[in-house]
Amino acid sequence: MYRIFCESYQNFLNSINNDSYRVKNSEPLSLIVDIKKYEKEEQKQSELYKKLCDLLSYMKENLKRYPKLKAFLWTLDSRNFKEKKYNISKEEDLEEQTKLVNSILKLAYWY
Repeated sequence: MYRIFCESYQNFLNSINNDSYRVKNSEPLSLIVDIKKYEKEEQKQSELYKKLCDLLSYMKENLKRYPKLKAFLWTLDSRNFKEKKYNISKEEDLEEQTKLVNSILKLAYWY
């Protein structure tokens, strides 16, 4: 599941304009596909890291609406990605990011 996510996320990026809102909004997901980058940002406690933590927390809270996320979050937890609420992300951004992750997990960008 993790490998499929990583490859599909890259396919998503390649499929749309790099200046679009969707690409900018999906930036926290870049930490998932690059564990070394995640660790570096975690150490710095960067805004990008905090946004990813907010997203992981939001996804965990919305498993009833997005059941595919349960196994994915377990996979991330096994790789030491941890959710935590920093409350720096807008709810509409979190919702869009969650929809994107769900689409990726449903193989919308798998080719």
